[in-house]
Amino acid sequence: MKKSFLYIWMMLFASFLHAQRKMNVVFILSDDQTWNTIHALGNAHIITPGLDRLVKMGTSFTRAHVMGGRQGAICMPSRVMILTGRYENRLQKDGAVIPVETPTFPELLRAKGYITYQSGKWHSDKASYNRSFSTGDNIFFGGMNFPDSGGQEKPQMFHYDPTGRYPYSAKWQGNGFSSAYYAAAAVNFINKQKNSDTPFVCYLAFTSPHDPRTAPERFRKMYDPGKIPLPPSFMPQHPFDNGELQVRDELLLPKPLNKDSIKKEIAEYYAMITEMDSHVGEVLDALEANGMMDNTLIVFAGDNGLAVGNHGLLGKQNLYDPSVRVPLIIAGPGLPKNKRSDALCYLSDIGPTVLDFTGTAIPASVESKSLLPVIKNNAPLRDHIYFLYRDLMRGIRTSDNWKLLLYNVNGVHTTQLFNLNKDPYELHNLAGDKQYSHKVQALTALLQKDMGDAGDDLDISKPGWKKE
Repeated sequence: MKKSFLYIWMMLFASFLHAQRKMNVVFILSDDQTWNTIHALGNAHIITPGLDRLVKMGTSFTRAHVMGGRQGAICMPSRVMILTGRYENRLQKDGAVIPVETPTFPELLRAKGYITYQSGKWHSDKASYNRSFSTGDNIFFGGMNFPDSGGQEKPQMFHYDPTGRYPYSAKWQGNGFSSAYYAAAAVNFINKQKNSDTPFVCYLAFTSPHDPRTAPERFRKMYDPGKIPLPPSFMPQHPFDNGELQVRDELLLPKPLNKDSIKKEIAEYYAMITEMDSHVGEVLDALEANGMMDNTLIVFAGDNGLAVGNHGLLGKQNLYDPSVRVPLIIAGPGLPKNKRSDALCYLSDIGPTVLDFTGTAIPASVESKSLLPVIKNNAPLRDHIYFLYRDLMRGIRTSDNWKLLLYNVNGVHTTQLFNLNKDPYELHNLAGDKQYSHKVQALTALLQKDMGDAGDDLDISKPGWKKE
C-alpha cells in the first residue's frame, strides 16, 4: 500500500512539474509557398519528407488564408499580421513599421522571460526586430534575395546587433544557399538550449521558394518538367485586366504563357520547396535529439501563395486560391496528431494561438482568433473570411464554399462568383447567370459589412469605390 501511495504521489508530482514547465515555440515560415505543395496533404508530384513528418505530428489547416495587402509585396503585411494578430487595414505602412502599441508575439513572450531568437527574413523596421528578439543570427533584412546582390546562392546577411542599428558596413555575404544558412543558425541555437531551464522562441523565416528559384543541382534533378502536370486552372493569359498584369512577378515569363515554360517553372518551384523542406527536417531532428518535443509548440506556415500559371498569372497579386491560400500546420504536446481541419482561418490567427498555448495574456491590440479551440475541440471559428488587394480587388469566401471577387480597374467593374464545391479551381464564373443574382447580392452585402468591421476605407457600393 505504501509503495502504491508513493507511486501515485510521484506520478502526480511529475504531472504537476510538466504542467508548470513553460513551452518553447518554434515558428517556421516559408516565402511564396502555395497551399497544395505538401506531399502528405495530397500533392503526389512533390517531395516533402520534413513537412510530411510535421503533418503526422499535428493539425493541418486546409483552408488557411492570407487577408491580402495594399502593395505587391504581400509577404510584408502577411508577416506582420502573423506577428501581431492585427488585420491588414490597421497595419502601419502596410507592415513596413510595427509600432510599439501593437506588440509582436515574440516581444510579449520575451517580456515573460523567454529567450527570443530569429534567423532568416525580416521585412519590417529594425526597431521592431530588436524589440521582438533578444538574439539571432544570419538575419536577412528585405523582401527577396535579388540576383544582382548574390541571389539565393550568396545571400547578404547580418549578425545580431544589440544596438538595433545594423549599419550597411556590418552586412556580410554567404557562400552557400540561403536556406542552409538560416536553418543552421536556428539548429545551432536549439542545440545550445539543451540544458537550459529558460524557455525560448525560435523564429525561422526562409526566403524560399521565392524567386530567384535556383535550388542546388541535387534538388533540381529530382524533378523532370516533362512529368510535371499543368495547374488545373492553367491559362495562357488572364481573361481581363485585373490592374496588376505588369507588376514584377507577372513579368518573370513572357506572355502569353506556354505549357512548357510553366512546367519548367513549377519544377524549379518544387525543387526550392524540397530544398527548404530538408532544413525543416533538420530542425525537427534537433528538437528530437535534444529531448524538446514534449515541451515545444511547432508552427509551420507559408506567408502567401503564388499563381505559377493558374489563371494565366504568375504572382501573388490576386485573390484566387493559389495566391491567398497557404499551408498551416500546428503541432505540440497535448494537441491532436495527424489531424485535418477545414476551418476558415487567417494567418493572423497564429499570433493569438501561440499566446494562448503558452498561457500568455492576449493584448487588446489583437484582432484575430486563437485556433486552439478548433484544434482541441473542433469549435466553430468563422463562417466567412474576406480578402483585399490594393484598391483594385475585394473578395469574400464562405464556409460553405462560395467565393465572390470584385474588381475596379480604371472604373471598369468586374464580378466573379465561384461555387468551390463544384468548381474548386475557380474556372466557371457564375456572376452573369441570373439564377445566382441573389447570391451575388447577398455576398456583396456580407463583404461590405466585413470591410466596415475590418476598417477598410473603400465603399464598394459607390461608383469608383469611393474612399471613406
